[in-house]
This record gives sequence, C-alpha cells and structure tokens, in this order.
Amino acid sequence: MRLRFLGKHSDPGSSPTLWGTDAGQYVIMGFKLDADTLAQVGEIPAGEAAIRVPRELMRYLPKEPRRWRWRRDC
Repeated sequence: MRLRFLGKHSDPGSSPTLWGTDAGQYVIMGFKLDADTLAQVGEIPAGEAAIRVPRELMRYLPKEPRRWRWRRDC
C-alpha cells in the first residue's frame, strides 16, 4: 500500500495525521481511546482499531474520491 500525505493537526505533544492510499482508503494516526470510551464502542473485530482525532483533521478529506497518479519512486 502506498500513502499520500493529506494533512496534519498539530498541537504541542500530538500530531494526528491523515493519508490517502493507492487502494482508495485512508490511513489515520490518532489517539488511543480510554477504557470508558472503548466500552461505549463495543467489541472491535480482530485486525481493526478505534481511535479519536480532532474534528479539524477531517478538513483534509477530499470532497470527492481522487485518483492519484502514483510515481514509482515514491
């Protein structure tokens, strides 16, 4: 999977980040959930994770799906 940086929301000590992939998905780096929040989410299937990110990070999501040209040297 190849990533394309879309944006970052930086505060001192944290940096939630958003990438688009060549598979038409997104990769999001965010914060782990505390136990109370995880209990509200419920069971998380194997291989999946629930995270939290600042709402402001979502401004980097494209309004429409994109088809990027991926360079071989990236």
